[in-house]
Amino acid sequence: MTTSAKSNHIGRKISRIRELKDMKQEALALAMGTNQQAISIIENSDTIDDEKLKEVARALGVSVEAIENFTDEGMVNYFNTFNDNSTGTVGNYHCNFNPLDKVVELYERLVQTEREKNVFMEKLLKEKKE
Repeated sequence: MTTSAKSNHIGRKISRIRELKDMKQEALALAMGTNQQAISIIENSDTIDDEKLKEVARALGVSVEAIENFTDEGMVNYFNTFNDNSTGTVGNYHCNFNPLDKVVELYERLVQTEREKNVFMEKLLKEKKE
C-alpha cells in the first residue's frame, strides 16, 4: 500500500474524525439511523458514494470537505495552535476573569455557609437546653 493510497482512504478519515470526537461506532450508527456493522463497513471502505458521505458528515457534525481533506498532520497542527496561551488566550477563547478570584469567591461562600451552619447548630443547642 502506498502512502497516497493510505491518505485517500475515506473510511480511515471517517474513523479518525469519529475517534477525535470521542464517538463510538454505535453512536455514529444511531445518529445515522443504521447499525454498528454498517459503520464498520464504511470505515473499512476506500471510497463511499457522495450521498452516504453527506450523511456521515452530517452525523459527525463536519462538512464533506472536512472529511475529504482530513489529515492527521493537519489535526496535530490545528490542536497545537491551542497550546500557545502566552497572550492569555486559548484558541479563540479569552479568559475574561481571574481564576484566583473565583477560588477566593468560592472559599468566601463556603466560609459563610459554615457560619450559618454554626449559628443554626447553636440555636438548636439553646432550644434543647431550655
